[in-house]
Amino acid sequence: MKYNSVFDIIGPVMIGPSSSHTAGAARIGKAARNLFGKEPKWARIHLYESFAKTYKGHGTDFALIGGLLGYETDDLRMSKSLDAAKEKNIDFEFIEDSAKMSHPNTARLIIGDEKDQLELVGISIGGGKVEITELNGFELRLSGNHPALLIMHNDRFGAIASVTKILAKYEINIGHMEVNRKDVGKEALMVIEVDQNVEDTVLKELENADHIIRISKIVS
Repeated sequence: MKYNSVFDIIGPVMIGPSSSHTAGAARIGKAARNLFGKEPKWARIHLYESFAKTYKGHGTDFALIGGLLGYETDDLRMSKSLDAAKEKNIDFEFIEDSAKMSHPNTARLIIGDEKDQLELVGISIGGGKVEITELNGFELRLSGNHPALLIMHNDRFGAIASVTKILAKYEINIGHMEVNRKDVGKEALMVIEVDQNVEDTVLKELENADHIIRISKIVS
């Protein structure tokens, strides 16, 4: 695992006892909220291995919910997030799942409201760092350390080029990019980590590009 600075080793400024179980969990929750694009009305959260065994004592439960509420890791409201969610009538449930996972600090968040639903798998890899490894059935690798675009598109010739052409036009540098599809000619997912936040005007132009279905962004 690579660290960028001594602050990554120490861990982030946070509320809670553990950078892996608290800060990382909060960032997984916030990533899910950002990708959903709004505050969910309900959440079903599957916890695996170490997360499942220690989530109450290490604050993983309130951290995940705090992230879904949009709290940063150092938000003083974090430890009271379960109460805050109940006050907002958000229905949430934690499920201790016995399935074996490749990483001990893994959570599967299924969130939604009366119209939409999102499913995300995230792992907390230490020092408050996270990786998103699955989104709505698509496998991916998203660090959450950089601004990112998640672009659902039709698996057609020219779809990727239409996106990269617009990013080049606005001098937006791509740090990491991957494309995943469930089947040939069906829906596909582009994951693009960039070096700076993408303005809404650029997003609007991307949404109108060839073969694009919808776009979500994560702000660093």
